[in-house]
Amino acid sequence: MNIHSLIQLLVVMEECKVAENVVAELERVLRSYKFDFYGLLRQPKPNTDPMSLVLAGRWPEKWPLVYIAKKYVLIDPTIRFLARAQRPFRWRDTIAAFRADPHRRRMEQMMVDARSHGLLDGYIFPIHGRNGLLGNMTIGGSVVDLSPIEIALFEAVAKKAFWRMLELKGEAEALEAGSVVDTQMTRREMEVLNYLADGMTSIEISKLLKISNHTVDWYMNGIQDKLKAKNRQHIVALAFRYGLIS
Repeated sequence: MNIHSLIQLLVVMEECKVAENVVAELERVLRSYKFDFYGLLRQPKPNTDPMSLVLAGRWPEKWPLVYIAKKYVLIDPTIRFLARAQRPFRWRDTIAAFRADPHRRRMEQMMVDARSHGLLDGYIFPIHGRNGLLGNMTIGGSVVDLSPIEIALFEAVAKKAFWRMLELKGEAEALEAGSVVDTQMTRREMEVLNYLADGMTSIEISKLLKISNHTVDWYMNGIQDKLKAKNRQHIVALAFRYGLIS
Protein backbone atom coordinates (compact mmCIF):
# COMPACT_ATOMS: atom_id res chain seq x y z
CA MET A 1 0.00 0.00 0.00
CA ASN A 2 1.62 3.22 -1.18
CA ILE A 3 -0.67 5.82 0.37
CA HIS A 4 2.24 8.21 0.88
CA SER A 5 2.40 8.82 -2.89
CA LEU A 6 -1.31 9.67 -2.96
CA ILE A 7 -1.02 12.10 -0.06
CA GLN A 8 2.03 13.71 -1.68
CA LEU A 9 0.16 13.99 -4.99
CA LEU A 10 -2.60 16.02 -3.33
CA VAL A 11 0.01 18.53 -2.18
CA VAL A 12 1.98 18.59 -5.43
CA MET A 13 -1.05 19.18 -7.65
CA GLU A 14 -1.95 22.27 -5.66
CA GLU A 15 1.52 23.63 -6.36
CA CYS A 16 1.43 22.94 -10.13
CA LYS A 17 1.29 26.10 -12.23
CA VAL A 18 0.31 24.53 -15.57
CA ALA A 19 -2.15 21.77 -16.50
CA GLU A 20 0.56 19.65 -18.12
CA ASN A 21 2.32 19.30 -14.76
CA VAL A 22 -0.89 18.17 -13.06
CA VAL A 23 -1.29 15.46 -15.73
CA ALA A 24 2.35 14.36 -15.43
CA GLU A 25 2.16 14.02 -11.63
CA LEU A 26 -1.16 12.17 -11.81
CA GLU A 27 0.12 9.74 -14.44
CA ARG A 28 3.28 9.05 -12.44
CA VAL A 29 1.26 7.90 -9.41
CA LEU A 30 -1.21 5.92 -11.54
CA ARG A 31 1.68 4.01 -13.14
CA SER A 32 3.07 3.21 -9.70
CA TYR A 33 -0.27 1.52 -8.96
CA LYS A 34 -0.15 -0.29 -12.35
CA PHE A 35 -3.10 1.67 -13.73
CA ASP A 36 -2.01 2.11 -17.35
CA PHE A 37 -5.18 3.85 -18.51
CA TYR A 38 -7.35 6.62 -17.15
CA GLY A 39 -9.73 9.44 -18.00
CA LEU A 40 -10.49 12.71 -16.22
CA LEU A 41 -13.78 13.87 -17.69
CA ARG A 42 -16.49 16.50 -17.42
CA GLN A 43 -20.08 15.29 -17.24
CA PRO A 44 -21.70 15.31 -20.73
CA LYS A 45 -24.33 17.90 -21.59
CA PRO A 46 -26.68 18.10 -24.58
CA ASN A 47 -25.07 19.27 -27.85
CA THR A 48 -21.58 19.20 -26.35
CA ASP A 49 -18.51 18.16 -28.33
CA PRO A 50 -17.40 14.87 -26.69
CA MET A 51 -13.74 15.83 -27.03
CA SER A 52 -14.32 18.96 -24.96
CA LEU A 53 -15.27 16.74 -22.01
CA VAL A 54 -11.78 15.24 -21.72
CA LEU A 55 -9.50 17.09 -19.32
CA ALA A 56 -6.85 14.37 -19.52
CA GLY A 57 -6.66 10.69 -20.38
CA ARG A 58 -4.91 7.70 -21.90
CA TRP A 59 -6.62 4.63 -23.40
CA PRO A 60 -5.53 1.52 -25.34
CA GLU A 61 -4.68 2.51 -28.92
CA LYS A 62 -7.68 0.98 -30.72
CA TRP A 63 -10.23 0.98 -27.89
CA PRO A 64 -11.77 4.44 -28.59
CA LEU A 65 -12.41 3.40 -32.21
CA VAL A 66 -14.11 0.17 -31.14
CA TYR A 67 -16.11 1.98 -28.45
CA ILE A 68 -17.40 4.54 -30.95
CA ALA A 69 -17.97 2.11 -33.84
CA LYS A 70 -20.04 -0.26 -31.71
CA LYS A 71 -21.91 2.63 -30.04
CA TYR A 72 -21.09 1.33 -26.59
CA VAL A 73 -21.68 4.77 -25.14
CA LEU A 74 -25.41 4.04 -25.38
CA ILE A 75 -25.25 0.99 -23.10
CA ASP A 76 -21.98 1.35 -21.20
CA PRO A 77 -22.88 -0.02 -17.72
CA THR A 78 -20.17 2.05 -16.03
CA ILE A 79 -21.57 5.28 -17.44
CA ARG A 80 -25.16 4.32 -16.67
CA PHE A 81 -24.23 3.36 -13.11
CA LEU A 82 -22.30 6.61 -12.72
CA ALA A 83 -25.52 8.59 -13.22
CA ARG A 84 -26.84 7.31 -9.90
CA ALA A 85 -23.64 6.66 -7.96
CA GLN A 86 -22.68 8.78 -4.99
CA ARG A 87 -19.48 6.91 -4.14
CA PRO A 88 -16.58 5.30 -6.05
CA PHE A 89 -17.28 1.92 -7.63
CA ARG A 90 -15.54 -0.84 -9.55
CA TRP A 91 -16.13 -1.47 -13.26
CA ARG A 92 -16.85 -5.18 -12.82
CA ASP A 93 -19.55 -4.54 -10.21
CA THR A 94 -21.76 -2.51 -12.54
CA ILE A 95 -23.12 -5.40 -14.63
CA ALA A 96 -24.93 -6.85 -11.60
CA ALA A 97 -26.94 -3.62 -11.30
CA PHE A 98 -28.44 -4.24 -14.75
CA ARG A 99 -29.30 -7.91 -14.39
CA ALA A 100 -32.78 -7.44 -15.89
CA ASP A 101 -31.81 -4.80 -18.45
CA PRO A 102 -32.75 -5.63 -22.08
CA HIS A 103 -29.25 -4.52 -23.16
CA ARG A 104 -27.45 -6.80 -20.70
CA ARG A 105 -25.90 -8.98 -23.44
CA ARG A 106 -24.47 -5.93 -25.18
CA MET A 107 -23.11 -4.71 -21.85
CA GLU A 108 -21.40 -8.05 -21.28
CA GLN A 109 -19.99 -7.97 -24.82
CA MET A 110 -18.63 -4.49 -24.18
CA MET A 111 -16.84 -5.75 -21.08
CA VAL A 112 -15.37 -8.67 -23.06
CA ASP A 113 -14.12 -6.28 -25.75
CA ALA A 114 -12.68 -3.98 -23.10
CA ARG A 115 -10.76 -6.84 -21.49
CA SER A 116 -9.38 -7.91 -24.88
CA HIS A 117 -7.89 -4.41 -25.19
CA GLY A 118 -6.20 -4.60 -21.81
CA LEU A 119 -8.97 -2.97 -19.76
CA LEU A 120 -9.32 -5.87 -17.33
CA ASP A 121 -10.88 -3.88 -14.50
CA GLY A 122 -10.83 -0.46 -12.89
CA TYR A 123 -12.54 2.10 -10.70
CA ILE A 124 -14.65 5.19 -11.29
CA PHE A 125 -14.70 8.16 -8.91
CA PRO A 126 -17.75 10.45 -9.33
CA ILE A 127 -17.12 14.16 -8.84
CA HIS A 128 -20.12 16.06 -7.48
CA GLY A 129 -20.75 19.75 -6.96
CA ARG A 130 -23.62 21.88 -5.72
CA ASN A 131 -25.45 21.26 -8.99
CA GLY A 132 -25.03 17.49 -9.09
CA LEU A 133 -22.62 15.28 -10.99
CA LEU A 134 -19.89 17.40 -12.62
CA GLY A 135 -17.52 14.76 -13.90
CA ASN A 136 -15.50 11.69 -12.98
CA MET A 137 -12.10 10.08 -12.97
CA THR A 138 -11.84 6.52 -14.22
CA ILE A 139 -8.68 4.46 -13.77
CA GLY A 140 -7.98 0.93 -14.95
CA GLY A 141 -5.99 -1.63 -16.88
CA SER A 142 -4.59 -4.45 -14.77
CA VAL A 143 -6.64 -5.91 -11.92
CA VAL A 144 -5.70 -3.90 -8.83
CA ASP A 145 -7.40 -4.34 -5.46
CA LEU A 146 -7.42 -1.02 -3.64
CA SER A 147 -7.90 -0.85 0.12
CA PRO A 148 -10.68 1.34 1.56
CA ILE A 149 -8.05 3.92 2.55
CA GLU A 150 -6.61 3.98 -0.97
CA ILE A 151 -10.07 4.34 -2.49
CA ALA A 152 -10.77 7.31 -0.22
CA LEU A 153 -7.45 8.91 -1.16
CA PHE A 154 -7.98 8.28 -4.88
CA GLU A 155 -11.38 9.92 -4.54
CA ALA A 156 -9.67 12.99 -3.05
CA VAL A 157 -7.10 12.89 -5.87
CA ALA A 158 -9.88 12.75 -8.48
CA LYS A 159 -11.55 15.84 -7.04
CA LYS A 160 -8.28 17.73 -6.67
CA ALA A 161 -7.12 16.90 -10.22
CA PHE A 162 -10.52 17.82 -11.69
CA TRP A 163 -10.76 21.20 -10.00
CA ARG A 164 -7.07 22.04 -10.39
CA MET A 165 -7.26 21.38 -14.14
CA LEU A 166 -10.32 23.63 -14.42
CA GLU A 167 -8.68 26.34 -12.32
CA LEU A 168 -5.61 26.37 -14.56
CA LYS A 169 -7.88 26.58 -17.60
CA GLY A 170 -9.86 29.42 -16.02
CA GLU A 171 -13.10 27.42 -16.04
CA ALA A 172 -13.61 26.45 -12.39
CA GLU A 173 -15.65 29.48 -11.32
CA ALA A 174 -18.16 29.15 -14.14
CA LEU A 175 -18.70 25.45 -13.53
CA GLU A 176 -19.03 25.86 -9.77
CA ALA A 177 -21.63 28.58 -10.18
CA GLY A 178 -23.68 26.55 -12.64
CA SER A 179 -27.35 27.21 -13.17
CA VAL A 180 -29.69 27.92 -10.29
CA VAL A 181 -32.03 24.99 -9.78
CA ASP A 182 -34.86 24.91 -7.25
CA THR A 183 -34.86 21.50 -5.58
CA GLN A 184 -37.40 22.46 -2.91
CA MET A 185 -40.43 20.25 -3.59
CA THR A 186 -43.83 20.18 -1.91
CA ARG A 187 -45.08 16.92 -0.40
CA ARG A 188 -47.40 16.35 -3.35
CA GLU A 189 -44.65 17.10 -5.88
CA MET A 190 -42.41 14.52 -4.17
CA GLU A 191 -45.20 11.94 -4.36
CA VAL A 192 -45.65 12.59 -8.08
CA LEU A 193 -41.89 12.56 -8.64
CA ASN A 194 -41.42 9.20 -6.94
CA TYR A 195 -44.28 7.62 -8.87
CA LEU A 196 -42.85 9.03 -12.11
CA ALA A 197 -39.48 7.47 -11.28
CA ASP A 198 -41.31 4.13 -10.89
CA GLY A 199 -42.39 4.44 -14.53
CA MET A 200 -46.02 5.31 -13.91
CA THR A 201 -48.12 7.42 -16.28
CA SER A 202 -50.17 10.48 -15.34
CA ILE A 203 -53.36 8.41 -15.40
CA GLU A 204 -51.87 5.75 -13.11
CA ILE A 205 -50.58 8.39 -10.70
CA SER A 206 -53.94 10.18 -10.69
CA LYS A 207 -55.73 6.97 -9.66
CA LEU A 208 -53.32 6.37 -6.79
CA LEU A 209 -53.50 9.96 -5.52
CA LYS A 210 -57.23 10.27 -6.28
CA ILE A 211 -56.78 13.45 -8.32
CA SER A 212 -57.36 14.17 -11.99
CA ASN A 213 -54.67 13.36 -14.52
CA HIS A 214 -54.73 17.05 -15.51
CA THR A 215 -53.77 17.94 -11.93
CA VAL A 216 -50.94 15.40 -12.11
CA ASP A 217 -49.73 17.06 -15.31
CA TRP A 218 -49.88 20.43 -13.54
CA TYR A 219 -47.58 19.08 -10.81
CA MET A 220 -45.34 17.57 -13.49
CA ASN A 221 -45.01 20.92 -15.22
CA GLY A 222 -44.11 22.58 -11.91
CA ILE A 223 -41.43 19.98 -11.20
CA GLN A 224 -40.07 20.32 -14.73
CA ASP A 225 -39.82 24.09 -14.36
CA LYS A 226 -38.06 23.83 -10.99
CA LEU A 227 -35.47 21.35 -12.25
CA LYS A 228 -35.13 23.05 -15.65
CA ALA A 229 -35.74 19.67 -17.27
CA LYS A 230 -36.44 19.15 -20.96
CA ASN A 231 -38.93 16.28 -20.58
CA ARG A 232 -40.15 13.66 -18.12
CA GLN A 233 -37.17 11.37 -18.66
CA HIS A 234 -34.91 14.33 -17.93
CA ILE A 235 -36.92 15.06 -14.75
CA VAL A 236 -36.12 11.59 -13.40
CA ALA A 237 -32.45 11.81 -14.40
CA LEU A 238 -32.05 15.18 -12.68
CA ALA A 239 -33.96 14.02 -9.61
CA PHE A 240 -31.44 11.16 -9.19
CA ARG A 241 -28.55 13.57 -9.79
CA TYR A 242 -29.76 16.01 -7.12
CA GLY A 243 -30.51 13.23 -4.65
CA LEU A 244 -34.26 13.90 -4.56
CA ILE A 245 -34.97 10.22 -5.19
CA SER A 246 -32.91 7.07 -4.85
